[in-house]
Amino acid sequence: KESTLEKFEEASELVQKVTSETKLVFSEFFSEQSGNKVFFKPENMQYTGAYKLRGAYYKISTLSDEEKTNGLITASAGNHAQGLAYAAKLAKVKATVCMPMVTPLIKINRTKSYGAEVVLEGDVFDDACAAAYRIAEETGACFVHPFNDLDVATGQGSVAMEIIDELVDILLVPIGGGGLITGVATLAKLINPKIKIIGVEPANAACIKASLKAGKIVTLDKADTIADGTAVKRGGDLLFPYIKANVDDIITIEDEELIVSFLDIVENHKMIAENSGLLTVAALKHLDVKDKKIVCILSGGNMDVITMASLIQHGLIQRDRIFTVSVLLPDKPGELAKVSAILASEKGNVVKLEHNQFISINRNAAVELRLTIEAYGTDHKNAIVGRLKQ
Repeated sequence: KESTLEKFEEASELVQKVTSETKLVFSEFFSEQSGNKVFFKPENMQYTGAYKLRGAYYKISTLSDEEKTNGLITASAGNHAQGLAYAAKLAKVKATVCMPMVTPLIKINRTKSYGAEVVLEGDVFDDACAAAYRIAEETGACFVHPFNDLDVATGQGSVAMEIIDELVDILLVPIGGGGLITGVATLAKLINPKIKIIGVEPANAACIKASLKAGKIVTLDKADTIADGTAVKRGGDLLFPYIKANVDDIITIEDEELIVSFLDIVENHKMIAENSGLLTVAALKHLDVKDKKIVCILSGGNMDVITMASLIQHGLIQRDRIFTVSVLLPDKPGELAKVSAILASEKGNVVKLEHNQFISINRNAAVELRLTIEAYGTDHKNAIVGRLKQ
């Protein structure tokens, strides 16, 4: 199949019926940080919480009644699951979704809420995908691949139809298996060949970067990343020629960078994006350009509250806004008051306090006071620690 401008236009017109218009959001904070004009394409604000509805809905529209007779089946780490489940509900077709065991609860429950049957299998997407192929063989259900399908990729490309104009210099696109970047890059280059398309992958799940280096699709030994939506060991072989032809560069992101990006986007935009969606935000620090118009696609926002809490806590620790310090004191009256006075004078806020009398046999020599303290940042933390050392 050829991905033509006419097909992209057809897909865009069709998916507009079921998707929300996610207008570009200008980021003053990230623009100042990077020295560019940075905009977000907030697909995390879609009804199903991600862009995946676009490809799923368009794919189902291309299927015959016969192909839909025994229902649809797919595999997904969560976002395609919801997209397909909702699209199948609209089309009045039965849907089954295989998901990894580690899929966030919010994605599992949302998928079920759209009427799909959920089967949990394996640790990563590839395990769930193998299960979905097996069930399709047993039941005769039509398998809809989450990314390695040109119709799905064409539907995903409708994201770019809502972005592209002659003023966009760089498009940052998250990569899992390659469906989104195939559609976006192919359409973007058809409209404006001068646009630079940069894919962004987790460093520990960079299957497309490894494939481009090898000149063919390769399978990673593992995909170990907190960006669960892009934890894919093998990219799409049907998509690879399009990626090779239309993607200008690929940036890889460490998990620690996603933690900081989550905190930045929550504090400065009051917006929730899942870790895979934050790949493009983290990539801004890797660009060596100035005064360019850059669009970051925030691919999804389906994140459970436990993960959110963990990211916020780790982000605050990385920024030295929460830290733990151990102070050794003689076990006698007044010593705790001295520490408290220092913290009060330095405006440090105690979050947690532990008093350990058993660190030494000789309590008169030392007991341990372990303090978890809230600070304004690195300079404030250093000031507090400096006074405590004195």
